[in-house]
Amino acid sequence: MKYSLVIPIYNEEKNLPELYRRISTIMNNMDGDAELILINDGSRDRSLQIFREFREKDSRVCYLSFARNFGHQIAVTAGLNFARGKVIVVLDGDLQDPPELIPSLIEKWRQGYQVVYAQRIKRHQESWLKKFPAFVYYRVLRSLADVEIPTDTGDFCLMDKSVVDLLNKMPETNRYIRGLRAWIGFRQTAVKFEREPRFAGEIQYTFAKSLALAINGLVSFSKVPLRLSTYVGLFAACVSLLMACLVLYWRIFYPESPLTGLAIIMMTIFFLGAVQLVSIGILGEYIGRIYEEVKGRPLYTLSEAVGFGERNKSL
Repeated sequence: MKYSLVIPIYNEEKNLPELYRRISTIMNNMDGDAELILINDGSRDRSLQIFREFREKDSRVCYLSFARNFGHQIAVTAGLNFARGKVIVVLDGDLQDPPELIPSLIEKWRQGYQVVYAQRIKRHQESWLKKFPAFVYYRVLRSLADVEIPTDTGDFCLMDKSVVDLLNKMPETNRYIRGLRAWIGFRQTAVKFEREPRFAGEIQYTFAKSLALAINGLVSFSKVPLRLSTYVGLFAACVSLLMACLVLYWRIFYPESPLTGLAIIMMTIFFLGAVQLVSIGILGEYIGRIYEEVKGRPLYTLSEAVGFGERNKSL
């Protein structure tokens, strides 16, 4: 097998026929054998049934079905675990990642790059409420992370088998694929593209899921938030000392001032309480990840795996 196309799916029944049509056209024109790996991430619609229909008419289609919803990053991980190609391409199933870009990614691989990521230069039909936070987040992450994570990139990428083998050896539970991809290293480059609007259906990656992924990426690849809580604590201590001096000054020289009463005390209590809660929250994010890692549970459970030969029997 030369090429593996990995696509995580969650409630995408309206997109699957068009996705398969466009992907199969790309696969027909490839210079070697290819497999299409679809991962059903606990979909509640007909996605799994459509997988089975694809498999009946095209033996290149392989699919995995989770026993429940485990999340996008885990679905990508499962696809990488089962991929058999020398070249693995990861893309989303909503057709915002255009399959027609795959030949350009492969061309960069032929030039000697082990990782080729698709970099968004424009997002069509997305509001500024989504574009601006994403723009800021990627740049904050890049400045704070321990490794250089490219800006405006998602999971749409091509990876050499050697890179995927290393990814598969990483036992992390809270996975941020684009960060792990950058951490591994090797020769990496970008192919720029304009992100298309969603082909059909409703957005599955809600704001809450996007926020959780953003926090996961920041906490997984940076210790700066821990240091930040320390710096904020020192700042709060300095402010408290300054306020104590001011209150003492006002009490001696301006005893009738309202600033020496209950108002200033309440302001100080609320400020220090907020600092403490934020610091505890940051610490909790890191402790929570330690807790998840030490449990040692498998990343996912499969209810069905079709098209992988002997590996099907290992379930």
